[in-house]
Amino acid sequence: MFGAGGRFERIQRRISGQGGACVEVADNLPGLVAVRDSKDPAGPALAFAPAAWHTFVTQLSVRP
Repeated sequence: MFGAGGRFERIQRRISGQGGACVEVADNLPGLVAVRDSKDPAGPALAFAPAAWHTFVTQLSVRP
C-alpha cells in the first residue's frame, strides 16, 4: 500500500499546536489517501477514498 519498506512515498505532516498530535498524509497513492500517526510509522494507517478525505478535510475548516 505504501512505498518500499512501508514508507509513505509523499508525506504531508500536520502538527498540532498542542504538540505530539501529528499525522502524516500520503495523497499520491492511486485511489487512496493514507493517514498515520507520525510517532508510530510502523503502526496502522487509515485509508480513505480521495473524495471521502476531501469531504472530511473540508468539513474541518467549516466554522459554525
